[in-house]
Amino acid sequence: MSKPAVKPTASAPLKIAASPINTKTNRAKKAGAKAKVSKAPIKNRASAEIKKTLHPRNAHLHGYDFPALINALPKLKTFVRPTAYGALSIDFADHQAVKMLNTALLKHHYGIEFWDIPAGALCPPIPGRVDYLHYVADLLAEGDKSCAMDNVRVLDIGTGANGIYPILGSQVYGWQFVATDINVDSLSNVQRIIELNPPLQGRLHLRLQSNEKAVFKGIIQTEERFELTLCNPPFHASMAEANEGAKRKVNNLQLNRRSAVKTATTLNFGGQAAELWCQGGERQFLATMISESQAFAEQCLWFTSLVSKKENLKPCYQALAQLKVDTVKTIEMQQGNKITRVLAWSFQSVDKRKIWRSERLSR
Repeated sequence: MSKPAVKPTASAPLKIAASPINTKTNRAKKAGAKAKVSKAPIKNRASAEIKKTLHPRNAHLHGYDFPALINALPKLKTFVRPTAYGALSIDFADHQAVKMLNTALLKHHYGIEFWDIPAGALCPPIPGRVDYLHYVADLLAEGDKSCAMDNVRVLDIGTGANGIYPILGSQVYGWQFVATDINVDSLSNVQRIIELNPPLQGRLHLRLQSNEKAVFKGIIQTEERFELTLCNPPFHASMAEANEGAKRKVNNLQLNRRSAVKTATTLNFGGQAAELWCQGGERQFLATMISESQAFAEQCLWFTSLVSKKENLKPCYQALAQLKVDTVKTIEMQQGNKITRVLAWSFQSVDKRKIWRSERLSR
């Protein structure tokens, strides 16, 4: 079995209220690579440059090594076949094939021996998910080589049944996570993944959000601090809209593969209701998140979220300007034909962020 991209920190189980871990296996220089981001003031922000390839530290930068992945997980072989160009691949319209690929990737690159999701749950593309983490690691470090990445505490909003951000963040950087969701069954599945993977134990803590209309409220506790918050908001405003999006995705796969793909309304990457849609869709979810973030301005160093729809950025910028947020940055990323954005904001000034890092993240 291949080792994780960064060897997990060997430490005793930690309780969520405990101080950040003191181990320092992951060096800040790995997190210090400069990401091209928009740094202009809120009222005069230029569009960020789109990254045509994955982050330089992304283990999947050069594609999938299918022979190595099959060696790690022999069951994957059933789903692998040559493309019209002779390269090995899978049918990305086949949910089971995508799930098996993820299982192999997590085992081969990140040392996760067991990973599974319920039928119909969202099966995330791992290269894009870990890209998000690499870019926010750069954002957090701000070029500070003394920043200890493995002291970082992260809040994951809407972790789903796959728990992918806490899994990857823990294994790549040694981060500690609080992962939330409104679905009890989703959290139960993530708990099972934790229990069957010793490296995750003591690093991932789960919290149920009992208020479907809230994001941070009821989750962040008094005096609790986080260096980062992460979120992949529901894209759609209804299940009907989600199904239409699934049709477009399958049709695109059909065109790209130049071979027959069964076009159906099922989602090839899966997704349960809470993972795919909410009242008001992505725009409303982001508006709620931004509004609530002000109450926790002193408890979170950076708030971040993926933004799938470009047209949702402008209302976000307007809302952040009204709250007088100190710093807003936008990172645009591209994986294949899909372009997404990381929107990040901090109520802390540059000097305050430096003090925060020196007090909580320095060696």
